[in-house]
Amino acid sequence: MKENAKDELLLSLLSENARMPVSELARRLGLSRTTVQARIERLERSGAIAGYTVRLSTAAERALVRAFVMITVKPKHAGQTIAELKDIREVRTLHSISGEVDLMAVVAAGSVAALDAVVDRIGALEGVERTQTSVIMATKFDR
Repeated sequence: MKENAKDELLLSLLSENARMPVSELARRLGLSRTTVQARIERLERSGAIAGYTVRLSTAAERALVRAFVMITVKPKHAGQTIAELKDIREVRTLHSISGEVDLMAVVAAGSVAALDAVVDRIGALEGVERTQTSVIMATKFDR
């Protein structure tokens, strides 16, 4: 297996479980522990691995109230608004979209009241002209 293919497999394994022990990664890759550790450090230095995160269990994720928040941004404020939205931890993803609105955020909060507070916070950002929110009632499937 080529070096790039090994790195891709290593990244895939870490994406599935970032806490997988180096010894298990080494076994699955057919490499030594020191080689795997060196690859991880190289991938971190190069920026291929930007960090590690926690994924909530399905039950914990389902307990959250989620919504799509469509955001219209004032001209020339997009960069500032995106940076400010990135700092709001309840904003899970942010997409630039075509159409009447500029951005679509997926927001998750612990309650309807908490979601309302986040949407108010987004609406109060200097570059935001208006928001439109659709609460997600159920996810029929997630690929």
